Amino acid sequence: MRRVYLAVVIVLLAAIVVFAFQNLEMVTMRFLGLGVHAPLAVLAVVVYILGALTGGGLYGLLRQSYRKSRRMPQA
Repeated sequence: MRRVYLAVVIVLLAAIVVFAFQNLEMVTMRFLGLGVHAPLAVLAVVVYILGALTGGGLYGLLRQSYRKSRRMPQA
């Protein structure tokens, strides 16, 4: 099973490297009056990381809220 995981990781890394090399052109992203001029691959990675952080944070908040609601006695 360990070899399967390693193979999957290698395939995903290869796909990421191919994506990065095929998307080196500079693009401009604008949001709320701010503009960023960077390669498309870099912006995609930044947006992915921001999404993972906010999604993980939201998941943590919801899990904590659920646990607290389960501990409170209902009147």
